[in-house]
Amino acid sequence: MNLPAGTLPSLDGRTLVGVTNSPDGEVDDSTEFTYHEDDGVLWAEYSGGAIVRGRLVGTRRGDSLDFRYVHVSQDGSTSSGHCQAQLEQLPDGRLRSHEAWRWESRPGEGQSIVEERPR
Repeated sequence: MNLPAGTLPSLDGRTLVGVTNSPDGEVDDSTEFTYHEDDGVLWAEYSGGAIVRGRLVGTRRGDSLDFRYVHVSQDGSTSSGHCQAQLEQLPDGRLRSHEAWRWESRPGEGQSIVEERPR
């Protein structure tokens, strides 16, 4: 696919967790995302808290992410949405993602932050 490389390191193999989220969101500090990245394509598996199992898939252009997500919640419901995010590298080298998301399967939108745990 050969999308422009980011100035920040790859997400491949990194695990990020929820830090903050808007009230309409389901991700929290017990939700873990395991990312993969190859040639501008990214994907992740996630679970924890209200989420039993989730997947996301999208693209990375520079340090901007654009992806769709889908998951199954603890109550058995399924949800899907769209997210655009901007990566930031923290002073200690960890990556943080500032996300603007909206549900496509139901009403609601918000902003969240996910980041790598301190080492």
